[in-house]
Amino acid sequence: MAARGQRRTTIESRRALFEEAAAIVALEYPDRLELDAVARRLATSPRQLQRAFAEAGQTSFRTYLRAVRMEHAEELLRQGSLRVWEVAEAVGYSQPAQFAKAFQVHHGRPPSALRPARRARAAA
Repeated sequence: MAARGQRRTTIESRRALFEEAAAIVALEYPDRLELDAVARRLATSPRQLQRAFAEAGQTSFRTYLRAVRMEHAEELLRQGSLRVWEVAEAVGYSQPAQFAKAFQVHHGRPPSALRPARRARAAA
């Protein structure tokens, strides 16, 4: 159902824009991604891309990018072959402390909490 005052074409356009941007994030999450640059690549304005994320994705660009990075970080940490700072780099963070804080907020526990649990299961 169309939001009040919006045409179906506007909703469909924003959904398509969100999906295109989400595809870029899925492929390039370790890189430095910025809303303005992604908007240019998609031949739209930053404001239109913000609207697409808000309406079609129910989130913001930055929050979406962080969530993608945090899901990949969790996978890497569970594998147990990389140190926390290596995982931080692998998912696009240059500062391990910033990564650890974002991980804590997203997952409700520090990144180091995933590694010992993995080792304890392997030893059992």
